[in-house]
Amino acid sequence: MKKYLLSHLQTIVTSFFLLLIAGFAFCNIFVSPVLAISYNNVTLIGEDFSHQDLRDASFDHSNLRQCDFSYSNLFGVEFFSSNLDSANFEGANLRNAVLGSVRLSHANLTNAVLEDAFAFGALFDQTIIEGADFTNVLLRADIQRKLCDIASGTNPTTGRETRETLLCW
Repeated sequence: MKKYLLSHLQTIVTSFFLLLIAGFAFCNIFVSPVLAISYNNVTLIGEDFSHQDLRDASFDHSNLRQCDFSYSNLFGVEFFSSNLDSANFEGANLRNAVLGSVRLSHANLTNAVLEDAFAFGALFDQTIIEGADFTNVLLRADIQRKLCDIASGTNPTTGRETRETLLCW
């Protein structure tokens, strides 16, 4: 009789723990909300965001001077009207990013991929763009001409020449 009760108790305890584990798995898969990261209207001078997956995050109207975004996945990230002076975007994925009215003065875009980004009204004073891919980036005509004057290199990810992606003739 004792052996039967002990076996039955062991089955109940094991079942309880299995249900508990299944419950946690269910909560993590179906109940936990997926929240977009928002850094809007903040000052984050000199912060290190390098080597991070920040897809679809938002940094609108933020002061991001001297921040490091090198080798980060910034697909679809919004930087609208932000200060990115001296920011480092080396090797970053900026595909479909919103860079409208941003300040990219002294920024490093070496080998960054900006394909299909919106950068109309962005300032690129003394910006390093060697190896950057500007395929289908919406830029003002005067900014495009200015970037063509300094464009050089080939993007290691896409294999495209910076001058060709800027449509420099």
